Amino acid sequence: MSKVDKAVTLFERFNCAQSVFAACGPCEGLSEQMCLTLAGPFGGGMGRMGETCGAVTGALLVLGIRHGQEMATDPAQARGPLYERVVALAKAFRERNGGLTCRELTGCDLRTPEGQEQFKIRDVHHTLCEKLVASAVKLLEEQ
Repeated sequence: MSKVDKAVTLFERFNCAQSVFAACGPCEGLSEQMCLTLAGPFGGGMGRMGETCGAVTGALLVLGIRHGQEMATDPAQARGPLYERVVALAKAFRERNGGLTCRELTGCDLRTPEGQEQFKIRDVHHTLCEKLVASAVKLLEEQ
């Protein structure tokens, strides 16, 4: 199963950030369970706040595992190259998907019951977010 397919399958049960990180993180040495645990708070644009798309934050966690080890030992040296990767991924995601925040991508304010209901009624999870999860994994594969 490809990482994209794995992420989409995980997204049937887990949030966007969890799905991206758990599809890619185990290849970097973390267990799937640890990836699901660490990325849990990031769904819905960070706890349904509508901020940065969870698919993006899941991908950023993968970048941290892949390229951020030196941030723990020599952050001054490591910061520039890691942040360049972050900016490149965010730019590419925005260009491909038309935005970077959950609120602008979905058109729903998940902080409110009305926004959560609109998200369900419009089936945004399947009609849009599934594609965003796949897009984030594809961008990681291109890096």
